[in-house]
Amino acid sequence: MTFPFSRRVLLCAGFTWTALLALPAAAQKFPDRPIRLVVPFAVGGGTDILAREIGPRLGEALGQTVIIENRGGAGGNIGSDAVAKAVPDGYTILFGSNSLSINAGLYEKLPFDPVKSFAPVGIVATAPLVLVVNSALPINSVQGLIAEAKAKPSTMNWSAPGNGTPHHLASALFNKMTGANLTHIQYKGGGPAIIDLLGQQTQASVLTLSSVKSFITSGKLRALGVATAKRTPLLPDVPTIAEAGVPGYEVDLWYGIFTPAGTPENVVQTLNAALNKVLTSKEVQTSFTTQGYEAQPGTTVALRTLLASDLTRSAKVIMEAHIKPD
Repeated sequence: MTFPFSRRVLLCAGFTWTALLALPAAAQKFPDRPIRLVVPFAVGGGTDILAREIGPRLGEALGQTVIIENRGGAGGNIGSDAVAKAVPDGYTILFGSNSLSINAGLYEKLPFDPVKSFAPVGIVATAPLVLVVNSALPINSVQGLIAEAKAKPSTMNWSAPGNGTPHHLASALFNKMTGANLTHIQYKGGGPAIIDLLGQQTQASVLTLSSVKSFITSGKLRALGVATAKRTPLLPDVPTIAEAGVPGYEVDLWYGIFTPAGTPENVVQTLNAALNKVLTSKEVQTSFTTQGYEAQPGTTVALRTLLASDLTRSAKVIMEAHIKPD
């Protein structure tokens, strides 16, 4: 059937308009409404505090409000699962951390895949872990701690701020690589772990620099080594644990932003550009340094690579130390 010219024009216009309407919202201008940043932990924790510092600034960079939503529970799995199953349009994003890689090795089955369920946006920051002892102890080096633990088996304890945390894995890895075998005493959070360490109920701990920096400065705790691959500029005079006599030792504690898998690449790159704008600002870098964090602006690939390596490393430590979920 042949239509008149005018009708053919109208039909083509109709098809074009229908096709435009069928385009996903993300393919149009992004963002054009508020964005939800899901924090998979309770209000007031370290992850939440960092997310609330980043969130408003990320909103300014994107020109939209970023709403922080805390969905804690199951070691971060509930909030992570909510984002994994969200519409992949960039309007629901995850403030993730090591919990993604650790939980993959800790739990027999997760409701999401830490790699396949998410599209990495970028690393936000790393929080250097530092091996500390109570300064009342006559221990001044990593090798001194190892020697003391081996000389007095079953008498020295770790303060571990929670089962299956990066701190727990860091101390378990130290035991495995050195044969020191300090006993883990599990606490419900870093605060109680630090209190007993200061009170000499425990002898050592691997904790975030941000949580113990003031005690190191005041002389109440002594820093023996940092768990990072290279010395941290936040504590430049303290050697890495690897260079202090445990070659190959490295544990990262990191934070990053993810979107659901399938989010259009242009949306992911828009989020990445906004995140990098925030992280390279002098104000944020100064704030992070003061708190004991290192800002990590970079590419989406950097976060993907970090997650992959951390999955392998965490799974190995969890298996060898026989760590089980609470």
